[in-house]
Amino acid sequence: MRYRITHKTDYRYVNAVAQSNHLVHLGPRQTMGQTIERHELLINPKPALRRDYHDYFGNPAQHLVIEENHNLFSVEAQSIINVERDHTATLALSVAGWETVRDLMFDPKYTAEAEFTCYTGFTTPTAEIAAYGEISFPPGRPMLQAVLDLTSRIYHDFDYDSTITDATTPVEQMFEIKGGVCQDFAHLQLACLRALGLPARYVSGYLRTYPPEGQPRLVGADASHAWISVWCPEAGWVDFDPTNNKMIADEHITLTIGRDFVDVSPLSGVILGGGQHFIDVSVDVMPIDNSGKEIGQSITNADQQAKPAASAPAAPALAPSAPQSPPPEQATQEQSQAPGLARTQEQSQSQAQQSQPASGDQASQTASTPPIPPISADRTY
Repeated sequence: MRYRITHKTDYRYVNAVAQSNHLVHLGPRQTMGQTIERHELLINPKPALRRDYHDYFGNPAQHLVIEENHNLFSVEAQSIINVERDHTATLALSVAGWETVRDLMFDPKYTAEAEFTCYTGFTTPTAEIAAYGEISFPPGRPMLQAVLDLTSRIYHDFDYDSTITDATTPVEQMFEIKGGVCQDFAHLQLACLRALGLPARYVSGYLRTYPPEGQPRLVGADASHAWISVWCPEAGWVDFDPTNNKMIADEHITLTIGRDFVDVSPLSGVILGGGQHFIDVSVDVMPIDNSGKEIGQSITNADQQAKPAASAPAAPALAPSAPQSPPPEQATQEQSQAPGLARTQEQSQSQAQQSQPASGDQASQTASTPPIPPISADRTY
């Protein structure tokens, strides 16, 4: 399947930002079954310095420095990607018991894979999480069959609920409340696998969604997604999606890989000034044919709003908004985007929320500033 993908992020600031540094992870990586035909990054304002490189994990990345006053920072990634993959056929290749994979991680030949057995801030298992994961790994069970079982259990045992977690929710809390979004499901599965000494990676990307039957696709209403990848000696790295209870196929587009979300946050940085800020994230995953024409029909938000309410089509699911609250310091740590998507067939309308001041000092600082309409802060997991 061929896709045209547009991922746009706008940061709007109440006060002017005098200087900013940003780390961008919006360039798709070349992987097995995935070909990058074109990728372009549009940035406004124009950076005084831009450095393109590959990070430690091999992901395309950019370091941006902006040195002019600005109230709006915009980054738009445009890509054309061809995906032809189906991991389900690899299940039969995995015959060695999972203990064999665990033991190989002590062999110096597998140092690169063993790195992904280490715990991180988001994937440190509790005793309860470790015990939950062990259920899928009885002695001698082939590695990929065990991981597929764990994928299915997470899907059935935990509710998709975008209102009970945020980008900083620790895995132990998500495990206790039995719900979250795809970032949480990925972190939980990683914690279970790493508790057993098994190599597993966090994968950030996109998932093609389908509109209700007979209705057009809503442009810009897709979202980022996250899943995991595990290693076995017979098949290499194989990807599983616990949010949708499946091995990845043509609907999944890989963006970046890392140990957890922190390694692959789409956009992060440090700014000088700015004060209160609002974020608007728009993602569009458009299937196209060989000539570049869209497959199927689509409709924009403006077109949808112009239609009578009774006939307006439902939009593909987005995680609802989360308020963005900056710390009171002038030099502030910019909020990272968080990747994700609701289960494939869920359909709902996104909701926008206005940000709230972080403190009394921040509120007094902006009290003399005329109010501006907020940009929606969509928590796209």
